[in-house]
Amino acid sequence: MSMQFPTPEAMNEFQRLTRALLGEGVAAGKMFGKDALKYESKAIACLLEDTMGFKVGRESEAMHTALAYPGAGLFDPSGQGRPFRDWVSVPESSMEHWERLARAALSAAIEAEDQPREA
Repeated sequence: MSMQFPTPEAMNEFQRLTRALLGEGVAAGKMFGKDALKYESKAIACLLEDTMGFKVGRESEAMHTALAYPGAGLFDPSGQGRPFRDWVSVPESSMEHWERLARAALSAAIEAEDQPREA
């Protein structure tokens, strides 16, 4: 049976990241009822039990690097084998990388915002 709530260590790091990115337009919010970091109302990171998912982009260097961390994989918040293609999931055991990934997710969100939309 899996955990229902984030570990205290994961929650502390989530709160620290929220404070660290606050001046850059990031705010705490919810995604699927879980704690999330949002930029312009769009989720860029989500805390799920003892894992943080980051929307860094499927072809990004951040994605390729993060997938090499022990226990990392594609973010599957449903647990049903339907991972989000642009999201990487990094466990608490690699928490030292969370801030770099949160900043990469923020950069990806800002870059996507600057792209012209297709008609």
